[in-house]
Amino acid sequence: MDQGKDTETQAVNRIKEKADSFRANVSTVMVGKERTIDLIFITLLCEGHALIEDVPGVGKTLLAKATARSLDCSFKRIQCTPDLLPSDVIGIQFFNQKNSEFEFRPGPILANIVLVDEINRAMPRTQSCMLESMQEQQVTVDLKTVPLPRPFMLMATQNPIELEGTFPLPEAQLDRFLLKAKIGYPSPEEEAAVLSRFQVSNPLDRLQSIMGTVELLELQAICRRIFIEKSVRDYIVAINSSTRSHKDIKLGTSTRCALALQSASQAMAGIQGRSYVLPDDVKALAAPVLSHRLIMKTEARLRGRTEEEVIEEILSRVPVPTE
Repeated sequence: MDQGKDTETQAVNRIKEKADSFRANVSTVMVGKERTIDLIFITLLCEGHALIEDVPGVGKTLLAKATARSLDCSFKRIQCTPDLLPSDVIGIQFFNQKNSEFEFRPGPILANIVLVDEINRAMPRTQSCMLESMQEQQVTVDLKTVPLPRPFMLMATQNPIELEGTFPLPEAQLDRFLLKAKIGYPSPEEEAAVLSRFQVSNPLDRLQSIMGTVELLELQAICRRIFIEKSVRDYIVAINSSTRSHKDIKLGTSTRCALALQSASQAMAGIQGRSYVLPDDVKALAAPVLSHRLIMKTEARLRGRTEEEVIEEILSRVPVPTE
């Protein structure tokens, strides 16, 4: 029994060691954004997808590239524009005249890490073609199903300020992102450090991988085994259910959101070297996991209420398990 616990502790320690290495590696490029970097690593552990939303020039694309460089895996980038077609994303079947057969030419979605830059600039039809890949890890081309490589993570960026020429993401697609991360402006000291690091050369060019795909899959399996006590699971359900009855929320979160909060909480425990989930893990991840899934009432928005404020209010009202 004790030997089994020791083995599990060693397995969880592997997650913490890799999380520390990932944070240190990406931090050579991103200055002072450890919280956001941890959220991306949590997304990797859950084999989920991340939506990075912030103003231009704060490092959204740089963070995605640094993540891909830190992993020894395939990486593709999709630059979204209004004329981007679904076939540009998932690929096409073409007739090869040399062998007189149809062949599949894969699109950029068939990679381990896929950066979808400015996703809200793509037409709704093109945005919808990503739903199958995000949920089922496969694409369908001319009635033929093509599995995606594993691990698979889609990192999408969007600018919340510029609305001209953009198409808001549908609720069904937002619900498939494990979490939404924000980077924010750096402090004056952090901005000075960025200028110093990038003065001579781009540190991204020197970034080395710290983990391969096989090891990442192993860490994902360890993460799913991290223990969640029944009271903590009930706490997740209570938070999720509260969004459906809040006076300022038009549409609350789905069961998929509860599953996302559970798996993300397991990953949060893992990167801290714990083999069990605490209520604090759930509270720390509630805003990133829930905020983009909520639809606020118009009158609440006119009063200046934000999703994050409502989530904080819900957390203050839902009883925290103490045993």
